[in-house]
Amino acid sequence: MDGKLRFTKMHGLGNDYIYVNVMEERVDCPENLAVRISSRHTGIGSDGLVLIGRSEVADFSMRIFNADGSEAYMCGNASRCVGRYLYEKGYSASKEISLETLAGIRKLSLTTDCNDSNVISVTVDMGAPAISGNVILSDYFNEKLNFSYTEALALSMGNPHLVIFVDETPGMLPEQFGRFIEKLPLFPDGTNVEFATLTDTGKIRMRVWERGSGVTQACGTGACATAVAARYFASGEGPYEIIMDGGTLNVAFSDEGHVLMSGPAEFVFEGEMII
Repeated sequence: MDGKLRFTKMHGLGNDYIYVNVMEERVDCPENLAVRISSRHTGIGSDGLVLIGRSEVADFSMRIFNADGSEAYMCGNASRCVGRYLYEKGYSASKEISLETLAGIRKLSLTTDCNDSNVISVTVDMGAPAISGNVILSDYFNEKLNFSYTEALALSMGNPHLVIFVDETPGMLPEQFGRFIEKLPLFPDGTNVEFATLTDTGKIRMRVWERGSGVTQACGTGACATAVAARYFASGEGPYEIIMDGGTLNVAFSDEGHVLMSGPAEFVFEGEMII
């Protein structure tokens, strides 16, 4: 890969990625490219790299690489952005798009404006959660870390999550403990970590530490995991408004037990990068 690489920067509630359309562009080593372009000082600046491509089993495909170069199975915010990209760039005329990911095929439903020209929001059927069970964090923390929240729920939304409900607004908990919890031996492949507080009926304030990227403005699968954990801990049946640093996602549940996530997707800018 040499010359220039065309890219699009998009974000879902501040969870920003660099999107490269590999139906038009060639990317030989996405792991290294993700590290380079994600740098806020020497690259474009992002939480990672997303490759949009063709698929033999769905309408299109999506691959996600975190800022450290590791490949992620799924990203809800990126899925919404890919849906808007495909529709507004003319690759799909349909408002229903199937998307191949490492976590399986996800179905996107697009809501457009009155002229059907711009995508207002995207709902992603995230599938059914896989709940592992309660984790007693006090088994892993020592007294010096002064971590008083001991019970959490481990589950997967296509990628691993640990949701910890705390008594007050999460504050700086992700910065303080996220890296340590991500690397616990209980999670050999690492985990995303959510710190959440039920602020009102159906409203949850959440901050997230993303595996491979650190603290981010929002996490779509993390919002879904938080809603699932709220139901698990008997905090209502939903739907939920998950309020994150970058904004709010709406999470509901289908009759089949699937998690339905809805929210915006925004273009930031486009350009060419010298490779």
